[in-house]
Amino acid sequence: MALWKGRFEKELDKQVNDFASSLSFDKRLYREDIAASIAHVTMLGATAIIPSDESKKIAEELTKILADIEDGNLQFNNSCAEDIHSFIEQELTKRLGDLGKKLHTARSRNDQVATDLRLYLRKEITVMDRLLKDIINTLCDISEKNLDTIMPGYTHLQRAQPVTFAHHLMTYSAMFGRDLGRLTDCSKRLNECPLGSGALAGTTHAIDRDKTAEMLEFNCPTANSLDGVSDRDFCVELASACSLIMLHLSRFSEEIILWCSHEFKFIELDDGFATGSSIMPQKKNPDVAELVRGKTGRVFGNNLALLTMLKGLPLAYNRDMQEDKEAIFDSVDTIKICLSTFTSMLKTMTVLKENMRRAVAKGFINATDCADYLAKKGVPFREAYKIVGGIVARCIKEGITLEDFPIESYKTFSDVFNQDVYHAINLENCLNERKSYGGPTGTSVKNQIQLMRLMSKQ
Repeated sequence: MALWKGRFEKELDKQVNDFASSLSFDKRLYREDIAASIAHVTMLGATAIIPSDESKKIAEELTKILADIEDGNLQFNNSCAEDIHSFIEQELTKRLGDLGKKLHTARSRNDQVATDLRLYLRKEITVMDRLLKDIINTLCDISEKNLDTIMPGYTHLQRAQPVTFAHHLMTYSAMFGRDLGRLTDCSKRLNECPLGSGALAGTTHAIDRDKTAEMLEFNCPTANSLDGVSDRDFCVELASACSLIMLHLSRFSEEIILWCSHEFKFIELDDGFATGSSIMPQKKNPDVAELVRGKTGRVFGNNLALLTMLKGLPLAYNRDMQEDKEAIFDSVDTIKICLSTFTSMLKTMTVLKENMRRAVAKGFINATDCADYLAKKGVPFREAYKIVGGIVARCIKEGITLEDFPIESYKTFSDVFNQDVYHAINLENCLNERKSYGGPTGTSVKNQIQLMRLMSKQ
């Protein structure tokens, strides 16, 4: 029976009931709904709003309902309840009769669902936090093994300057570190308790909102009852954080896809994290990375869906807000499976160091170092840039590298050139001389690894 039955003389149309029901997706909130209900009824007993012995009986029965759901003895299938909140309350009333009907004293489904959702997302943030720390530590582990693995750095997908594979990977570690910070910030703002806000204007009962907030381990009650039931900023904020996590995973996926192609061949994916073709027996496809890249769109879409759902709503609660759950649940679920699978893929991939080193030798990625060589000898950098550009053009015509360009030829471009230019443009030296903070030297990357490991322990 509908919780709101009494005002209406006619049963809800079955099609409308099916259309409006949210039990199929909000049933995952059953633990949070029961926890919040136990806190609420305990507070009702402590404040003598209902007798203490009745409060205890209701709390005990709610605990039994939780156990029955966990054990599979109580199923959601074929329930006539429209949502998880009515399901729990109906089951409680079925078991306790009129006593069960006292649970909803001084409470509305509006503050109930807002509380449940915050409890659930708070728990999920801790899971995502752990998964982000796992991928950060995985990147640190791989980087420690590749401090000297030189590879081309790219701009415009063109070979630009020498870096190391470790330096490149720590870039993504930094991105995921910022994601950790966003989740932490989101969790702080989320961790306020709406319970006691009622439908929108609180209650005439002498409730103790601080007690329920404390029992549920919230930092404090929400300060405004209207805001308590109508706020979904925490959903949007988390959806936005999820979007950035997926953005970073998608960029990383694109590079994985490039790196394992024969055109690059910088890495080899483990057979357990690649698939083949139904017609081309030679194929080894990076499906995990492609799926992560593809799933990014749905997380972006969920973020936009939440913003659009909220943008025109007057205060306080509107049924539109039921749409918050599927969107944020899907984003959280997608983040968890993508992070977990992607990290496992990284842990099992093989780094092809020799191929990276061969790629570094091509593309004149030491040209800037050649210009810097002239600048350090007093040549204005813009003039040095032009001189080296001419040298590169000559090398391309002759099919040779800067390292192979004769010193006599260098001197035709500038008398400043001496034999020591070859030391300056040696690829390893080009890398090791980039000692500025945050750069690709082994010492610098070790520092980056240390910083990220410290962050992952917080």
